[in-house]
Amino acid sequence: MKKETRGYLIIIGGAEDKENDSIILKQAPRMLTDEDLLTILTTATEHPEETGQKYFEVFRKIGVQNIQVLNINTREEASHACFCEQIERSSCVFMTGGDQLRITSILGGTRACSELKRLYESGGIIMGTSAGASAMSSTMIVTGKDNEPARKCTLKMAPGLDLIDGAIIDQHFDQRGRFGRLLCGVTENPGVLGIGIDEDTSIKIHPDMHFEVIGSNAVTIIDGKTMQSSNVSELEQDEILAVNGVTVHVLPQGYGFDLKNRKVLRLKNENRANSNL
Repeated sequence: MKKETRGYLIIIGGAEDKENDSIILKQAPRMLTDEDLLTILTTATEHPEETGQKYFEVFRKIGVQNIQVLNINTREEASHACFCEQIERSSCVFMTGGDQLRITSILGGTRACSELKRLYESGGIIMGTSAGASAMSSTMIVTGKDNEPARKCTLKMAPGLDLIDGAIIDQHFDQRGRFGRLLCGVTENPGVLGIGIDEDTSIKIHPDMHFEVIGSNAVTIIDGKTMQSSNVSELEQDEILAVNGVTVHVLPQGYGFDLKNRKVLRLKNENRANSNL
């Protein structure tokens, strides 16, 4: 895992509640002052004006006072001072859904990407939903088969923004039947954690690298370090995997996970518990 930082990552599985309690998005006004700037980054979507306006209205409704929408749609824009300085002034950046390859191919290696990392490493908040969630890891899932068993060579992965190391993030997890594709990713890379986040559910990663689950559904963790054997190296393309000994945790709100020590946490009153399960 990365060295401890002073920032927070709020990684959302998509389709978060925007109309009622909005408990996930309300993390922003709880953590920001009226002067802190929240930037809605719409790089992932091909409809930036519509998406940006929607989230602008949602964040305004739940009490965020200082909001801007930042549409970075080309690598030229991602290296331009006027765009990057807007990220630099931010205390929180929210990355919308869309296509995670748009995020990494447009931002990767640019000054804007460096500013995002600097924001996180200097104590800021990075939030991302759906594609904005997948892009946070060092290696991200690009495509894979939903609602199917794990099969070799059916998963396409690419470098992410590298805000969190040693993990693969998948979103819309239970709703789109993505257990098989995340299991495939972990079987092929057993040193990493697979973190599958359901819709209207998020993980809030604290500076000490533990996270808490927030939302109405669950987070599934697949730990490949305990794997005893698999047939992944023996298979032809598209054959079904055999895997033995991986560890799976399913955690709703009230639970958390220590990413450094790979231990489940039972949380109480939104604070980290003193004892592990």
